[in-house]
Amino acid sequence: MDPFSSSSSSLSSGASGSSGPSAEAMMDQLKAQLAQAYAEEFLETVRSKCFEKCITKPGSSLSGSESSCISRCVERYIEATGIIGRALFSSPR
Repeated sequence: MDPFSSSSSSLSSGASGSSGPSAEAMMDQLKAQLAQAYAEEFLETVRSKCFEKCITKPGSSLSGSESSCISRCVERYIEATGIIGRALFSSPR
């Protein structure tokens, strides 16, 4: 029997059939991709903003002032993204 010939038989077999990934699996994959994209954007922002601002003399290690500058910069970025996220997701639509 052709598995594509009857839509009612594929519906009765449920979402666990071998016809493709389930909606839950697709949602999990999408969440993982979004998390990956967020992490990449975060690192790029830290690199482009914080390192360029704080690292004045490239070398083999960070000075104390460079280290504290980067730490403050990253903390401010995390705080700012949290504020923006809360404002976006808590505002009435």
